This record gives sequence, structure tokens and C-alpha cells, in this order.
Amino acid sequence: MSNDPLLQPYQLKHLTLRNRIMTTSHEPAYGEDGMPKDRYRLYHLERAKAGVAMVMTAGSASVSRDSPPVFTNLLVWKDEVVPWMKRLTDDCHEAGAAVMIQLSHLGRRTRWDKGDWLPVLAAGPSREPSHRAFPKVMEDWDIFRVVKDYADAAERMAAAGVDGVEFECYGHLMDQFISPLTNGMPAGPYDGSSLDNRLRFAFDVLQACRDRVGPKFLLGMRYVADEDAPGGLPVEEGVEMARRFKASGLVDFVNIIRGRIHTDPAMTDVIPIQGMKSSPHLDLAGRIRAEVGLPTFHAARIADVPTARFAVSSGQLDMVGMTRAHMADPHIVKKIVEGREEDIRPCVGATYCLDRIYQGGMALCIHNPATGREATVPHTITRAEVAKKVVIVGAGPAGLEAARVAAERGHRVVVFEAADEPGGQVRLTARTKRRAEMIGIIDWRMAQAAARDVEFRFNTFAEAGDILAEKPDVVIIATGGLPEKDILEFGNDLTVTAWDILSGDVKPGQNVLLYDDAGDHTALQAAQALAEAGATVEIMTPDRSFAPEVMAMNLVPYMRAMQDKNVTFTVTYRLTGAKRSGNHLTAVIGSDYMKLAQERQFDQIVVNHGTQPLADVYFELKPQSENLGAVDYEALIAGKPQMLNGGSKGFKLFRIGDAVESRNTHAAIYDALRLVKDL
Repeated sequence: MSNDPLLQPYQLKHLTLRNRIMTTSHEPAYGEDGMPKDRYRLYHLERAKAGVAMVMTAGSASVSRDSPPVFTNLLVWKDEVVPWMKRLTDDCHEAGAAVMIQLSHLGRRTRWDKGDWLPVLAAGPSREPSHRAFPKVMEDWDIFRVVKDYADAAERMAAAGVDGVEFECYGHLMDQFISPLTNGMPAGPYDGSSLDNRLRFAFDVLQACRDRVGPKFLLGMRYVADEDAPGGLPVEEGVEMARRFKASGLVDFVNIIRGRIHTDPAMTDVIPIQGMKSSPHLDLAGRIRAEVGLPTFHAARIADVPTARFAVSSGQLDMVGMTRAHMADPHIVKKIVEGREEDIRPCVGATYCLDRIYQGGMALCIHNPATGREATVPHTITRAEVAKKVVIVGAGPAGLEAARVAAERGHRVVVFEAADEPGGQVRLTARTKRRAEMIGIIDWRMAQAAARDVEFRFNTFAEAGDILAEKPDVVIIATGGLPEKDILEFGNDLTVTAWDILSGDVKPGQNVLLYDDAGDHTALQAAQALAEAGATVEIMTPDRSFAPEVMAMNLVPYMRAMQDKNVTFTVTYRLTGAKRSGNHLTAVIGSDYMKLAQERQFDQIVVNHGTQPLADVYFELKPQSENLGAVDYEALIAGKPQMLNGGSKGFKLFRIGDAVESRNTHAAIYDALRLVKDL
């Protein structure tokens, strides 16, 4: 029996959990037609098979037709969800993990033009800024109907065999009744005049569900215990709520939240990203557990095993949620048990996962492309039957992933890198203090490659002769790209790139135009560097919004770093040229919407327009390769080896990442993984 606090069993009422690590409820947006079909099931099953004690599904599942999903939530108001949920539950139970699901009515946290176009409901008339609907204040018949919907949904989940449900009570309908900031009910039993009244709806739901599912089905509350906002629910009331939950006998556990989620900045404080404080709300969860004694769960940027271990060993939590961490590495528990903590792929806090969901996509980890693709992409690499010689050019994220996977396949791997250290664009990104954790993407792969005897040759600009001298069976070009600078009609020689600013190769000016025609992190990182150096900065884009590739939660820290400085944003204008005017530069500005030729004065013009492939060596090798550089896309997508022939030589040639086209880190790593896993 291990002495590790994280590996101790925990008794939750009648349910024995095999350790103290769980994945909390979240919505990866893998549902199909509102159902947890195979993709959804396999995602959770991977974590269950690897040892997590409990998987909490959905984030959250909708209990009513007038709670239309905003990002592919599960629809537990449908009877057809039961068999799908039962299969997921049975599979995870067989793997040794408990299963719960989070239920909710979104209330005002949705849109009026989703689903069946029914009126958006809330406990008051105030609009939530993030979702923009002006809600209908609930009437008595709405309350009775929605309470019944909750009970019906809980009964469906009991029929599916799940171990319990957790009610979402932060930002959603329950919390809209509880919060003094959102309860605008007319005078009566549900109004905001007292805590009793504000809690009444939640207790109505709890009682209805308990009556329907009986005493052996677990019910829990994931609730805000401190809104941390003027006029909001104070921590004292949050503690009192836990006492009332316990005294009622209706609630078996609590899952603690601090803050609000009605705006992007507020949500980012609830779910912190890279560069923000680790486990910032653990103290609140610990206080609830100490003062009330209900089984206490919590998750908020508990991204690494030592932090999780402290949370449990210090008595602040009974169960610790490591949700984003398990998106980066679903095998955390297995690696702890096997004494391989150093092999855990780190969560770098990029929050590519959540940001994609809130933009209407599906959750993907920035550096684990197998997450969410369990049906087609393995988390564990198998060895090849025949070892080959693999030469990789470039040690950025794509090249390092190719090296790691090829080495795990048992191949002999040599990596050429022109720079004196690995990382490519990720290393440039990590120069910004707030994004320094990104280097974990590189460090983990270097450690994994080194442990498998990958040979690295740094400070080596590999030419075709150097590569062919290795007598390779496979050559992978992962040389990345270089900034595309010459995008203006005239005056390109007068501009510098965002990379020049981030690398320190060019010093910041005093009055700077940053022209961003890519809309990515690079521009905002450069703008922040310029602003922090004291420059007056205008960020201009031809798009209708600035930084469209930087999604909601990642945008927040940039704004907090720049809004109190001399930074302005100009949208829908296009920089067409630059010319010198004495000691200044004149920017010639046009528009896609009408004919314009405005002129403005700056002392520095910075452009950001993505990259162009650095692929000369690929084209030099291409005619000498067996496959002439071609990729069989059908085989790639199906997860089968590349069997293409066409040339006369003995090596296959591929290029990946930004050496193909300008994309992002996830795309580069995914390129490498799905190609090399079958070599």
C-alpha cells in the first residue's frame, strides 16, 4: 500500500474511490447531437483506464429544452441519452473509475437564437455580458417546470448507472437565484431579500431530485462560495450555504468555486491560465472543509502532482481535480503509481482547450494531439517491427515530437538544428515572462528524446549532403518558417517584424504602429513588449476585430498588461505602404471597405503577417526521395503507414509544421504525431 496521499482510497458515502485524483466536470464539446457517443466515451475512458478515481462528465448537461447549449453540451432532457451514458458509465466502471455527471439549466448564460428559440430564462432581468441575452424573469410555472426537468434528468442518469450528479451552481440558473447581483425576482418566496429566499430554488431542485433517485444516489453542489465582487455573495454566506447543505442531508459533497464567469476577465480569474497564480482558490476550499466538514472537491489550476499532493496532504481537499492536467496527460495516475512522475507531460496552462470550446470548437490540448482523438491517435506509442534510420531537420515543436515518437517506435534518430538550442518559435514565445511555461512543451520532449538516445546536432545548418550522408530511411523536414515581412505595396525595407521585437534584435521605438494581419499571439506579445518599454503603440488590423486568433481567456492577460498604457486598437484599416519623412516614417493607410489613402507619422512600423515555409532543403531532396515528398492523406487520416513510392532512392521524405504552412503549435505537433506513429 503506497504512503502517497494521492493514492489513498476515499470513502464517499457508500462509494469507495480508489485514490484522491479526479477529473472535474467540463465540456470538451465532443458530443454528437447532444449525446455522449464514442468520441466522448473514449475520451473519459482513457483517463479511467489510466487510474483516475472518478470522471465527472459534462460541463454541464442541459436539463431543459429552454436551456439550449452554447458549445455542444449534452442534452439530458432527452430519453435517448440514457443508453449512451450507460455505455460510457459501464466502460469506466469496468476500468475501476466512478462516474458522475454535472446537470444544469443555463438560465441567462445562453443565447435566444439557439435550440428551439425559446425565451431565455433567469432569476432577474439583467443580461449576462458574455452571452448577451436579455432574459425573461421566471414565472411560477417556469420554476415548477424546471424543477421537474432537473428531477427527470437525475432519474435518467440513475437509470444510466452513474454514481451521482453534481449541480452546476456558478453563473448558471441556480446561482442566478443565489447571487445578490443577479436575483431580481419580484417580491415573494424566491426574491433576493434573504439568503433563505435566494437558496429556495436550489433546495427545491435538491429535494425533487432526492425524492426521485433515493438515498444511495450521490448529489453534490459545485457552487460559488465567494463571488469576490462588490455587492456579490460574500464568503461568510458561502460558508453558511455549505452548513445548510450539510444540515439538509440532501447534499453529499461540495465542489468549491470562487468568483464569477459573466465576463471573459471574470471567468479567467475563476479558471486561471498560464502566468497566473497556481491553485489560487485552494484556501477557500480548505476553509469550507475545515469549518463545515462536508466532503470537499476543488479544481482550479492544480496543474502538477506536487500541488495536488499538497492540497490533499494538508487536509484542504478530499478529492483534487486535475482536469486540464489530464488533457495534457491522461496517464498521470498510472505514472505516479509506476514511479514515473518525471514522464508526466506537463500542462503548460495555455488553455487552448477551453478557448477553443468558447469559440465554438472542440477541446484540444496544445501539445497532446491524442486528446479527443482517442479513436484514431494513441496516447501510448508502440514499437515498430523494424528499426529504421530517421533524420529530422529542425528542433522546434514539430521536429521534437517527430524525434520523440520515432524514438519510442524504436528507430535510430538524428536531429539537426541550426540554432544552439531547441524550441523554434516556442522558445521565442517563452521569452515573454507570462508565457514562460510554454517552454515546458520543449523541455518535456527534449527529456523524452534524450532518454531514448536521440542524437542532437545543434549549431548545424543541415544541407542535403549532410542529410544523405546519414543514409536515412526517412527524412522529416521540420525547419519551420520565417516571418513574412514584405507585404506592403512599397516601403517594406522600412519595417521590422514582431519577431524582431520579441527576440530583442530590434529595440522598441517611441511612437509605434504595429500592423497585425495575422491576428495571433505574436502581435499581442510584441505589442505588450513595446508598451512595457514605454512606447506609444497603435495596433492596426484590417479585420473587424483585433487578434481574432487569440481567444477569450488568453486575451485577458494581454488587456490587463496594456490597457493602462498608451496602447490603442484600430480595426478595419489596412497598411498599404511606408515611406520616410525626415526622421519619421509615414504610414500610408487604406481600407478594404472604401478607397482611402490616409497618412500618419510614426518612428517605427512593425508588421505581423505569419510565416512562410523555410523549406529549401526539402525541395533540394524531393527529386531524390522515394516518395517524391508526397503524403498519402487517406492513409494519414486513417492512421495507416505511408506506403507511397515514386522515385528511385531509398528514403522517404516528408515535411511537417510551419515548414509546410503557417499554423500553430498544436497543428505542428499533430502533424508529427500522426505521421511518425506509423513509421
